[in-house]
Amino acid sequence: MGTVWRATDQLLGRQVAVKELHPDGGAPATAALREARAVAQFKHPHVIVVHDVVEQDGRSYIVMELVEGGSLADRLRGSGPVDAREAARIGIALLGALGTAHRQGVLHRDLKPANVLLEEGTGRVVLTDFGIAQLPGSTTISEDGAFVGSPEYTSPERMQGAAAGPESDLWSLGALLCAALSGESPFHRDSLGGVLHAVVTDEIRPPEAAAPLLPVVRGLLDRDPGRRLAADEAQELLRAYVATGSTPVAPRHYTPTERVALAKPAGGSRTRTALIAAALVVLLGGAGATAAVLLSGDEDGPARAAVGGGGTTATVTASVSASTSVKPGQPGPTVTVTRADEPTPVGTAPAGYRHVRDPDGFSLTVPAGFVRTTDDRRVFYVSPDGAFRLGIRLQNSVSGGPLGVMRDSHANGPRTNPGYRGGKVVATTHQGHDAALWEFSWNGFTTAEGPRHTYDECWDENGKMYDVWVSAPVARLDDAKRHFDTALDSFTPSA
Repeated sequence: MGTVWRATDQLLGRQVAVKELHPDGGAPATAALREARAVAQFKHPHVIVVHDVVEQDGRSYIVMELVEGGSLADRLRGSGPVDAREAARIGIALLGALGTAHRQGVLHRDLKPANVLLEEGTGRVVLTDFGIAQLPGSTTISEDGAFVGSPEYTSPERMQGAAAGPESDLWSLGALLCAALSGESPFHRDSLGGVLHAVVTDEIRPPEAAAPLLPVVRGLLDRDPGRRLAADEAQELLRAYVATGSTPVAPRHYTPTERVALAKPAGGSRTRTALIAAALVVLLGGAGATAAVLLSGDEDGPARAAVGGGGTTATVTASVSASTSVKPGQPGPTVTVTRADEPTPVGTAPAGYRHVRDPDGFSLTVPAGFVRTTDDRRVFYVSPDGAFRLGIRLQNSVSGGPLGVMRDSHANGPRTNPGYRGGKVVATTHQGHDAALWEFSWNGFTTAEGPRHTYDECWDENGKMYDVWVSAPVARLDDAKRHFDTALDSFTPSA
């Protein structure tokens, strides 16, 4: 659409950048004035400064400040991805620029590494190229109605032709952060059709390199614009990372809604899919069908779901008429899923929780909606989306006591939990009994979900050792800690 020249302002004796718009390159004659007006709506240290617009010989030129240094795209091509702290610094600057633009009613709509300049010497981040920006009162993307932008960095709502607001620029920033950390957008594909599918419907898998900033990336790449992280929220999280070097915790009200693909049979599916898989088997089996779900796995590792087979099973039943048929577009039959060993709610519990008496000999308070599952050693209460895993294990007291057990677990952490880090064990008490608390982070089940964190406390009581833990994505640690504390405070062995 244009060529940018280094030029000299002969009147003021300064170096400037001049963008020459190509009449035959898809840029309408009004593009220069449009871009200049967009930038003129506000002023921000991380937004390019426009000095003037010139028309000569039928061509349009925008005179701008000259930023010495290449674009973020140039840097990624030349030096490879940046580290998390640098990506966070770039993100903070762009969020400041976008926030100011959005308050003036200006949407950039083409945020990508090529439009982010990095000034040599100062490290200043500069957002440029407002050529397709939307100004207050404007309604079209281009004069001929064609889509203009960079698909790999374009929000799903814009891809689908829906109304787009400031949240669309924030989606683009999420994709840009992934590119800065890994070298390319998470929606990069070999064809335009592949890109469209990746943005609109495919499972979103942030790169491994995005793990330190995952709460921000996932918050920005939420397909629901209404649930996307706001600019000030994302900026606060990034600042927290720059200040501490630790993965930030997402705001309490934010809960990612990304679709999680079912794992392939070779790898096994996670606990979160077990009831779904069972319900599907019931539907296929017809009236009175019964499905058995076999759950197994390491303490915080993936669990496998299977139909039938030996071992510990949880019976799931549903009554579906064998003659039921479903036509396209019609709602499906109602399936009621129950568990034969579901614990009985007892007593009172805080809002959002329920107190249960578990068949394995204890009672505690768990979040409402959590589903009970078991294997041959442990009981789990799992959130409907599978993100939270509340585990309980009972055994006879062992030599070394709680502190010895937890120290052994910590020593074996790298073997049992891939990417084990930040592990620590401290002696404590639980309702007057000797106890130990073990806390650590690890890589998690999938790249899409990202790192997880575990709180685990065990204690001796009347010849028994009780172990209660909660595991959750690092982006949701505030909720995880609340679930953990609630479970511990309410835990009571059965008489």
